[in-house]
Amino acid sequence: MSAAEVRAGDDVEAPGVYRAPMRSRDDGVADGAAVERALAIGVCGVGGRLDGVPHSIADALAAVDAAHGERMARRLERFVGVPEGAYVWTRDADGLLWLGRIAGPWRYDASDEARDVDLVHVRDCGWLDSPVDPSTVPPGVQESFARGGRNWQSITRAVADRLTAAVWDSRRGP
Repeated sequence: MSAAEVRAGDDVEAPGVYRAPMRSRDDGVADGAAVERALAIGVCGVGGRLDGVPHSIADALAAVDAAHGERMARRLERFVGVPEGAYVWTRDADGLLWLGRIAGPWRYDASDEARDVDLVHVRDCGWLDSPVDPSTVPPGVQESFARGGRNWQSITRAVADRLTAAVWDSRRGP
């Protein structure tokens, strides 16, 4: 089903729009490093380095809870629960906004490069090939990033999903 069909269907919900700051809670990780890696390799993710490699999401949630606390485990659970096809916005080190779509299930990236930028809980993501012109970024997305923070979160402002889909469709097609 195309994005246009999803938006047009009366009994089907749109895939949703999310803010993905991809900023580590480890202040030793430079701002923008995880976003740069995510854009380069086609992923979206959240931090939460673990000593071992979890073999399932249940293992990952338990390990994140033990190592980083219940709040971070809940953040990971929300990230994992987002449907494929959902739109994600991120901001690079220059303050430019990028739009992508989730394209795969959760996995743990245990590579040194992922650990260095604390972007270890990842999902495949198709990103546009360049940042979105600021004049076309939906107001709800702009407001979400203006509030700051490091959390993955839903952008629930009215019409953010429709306006985001229009940006995507204008650049990539449905």
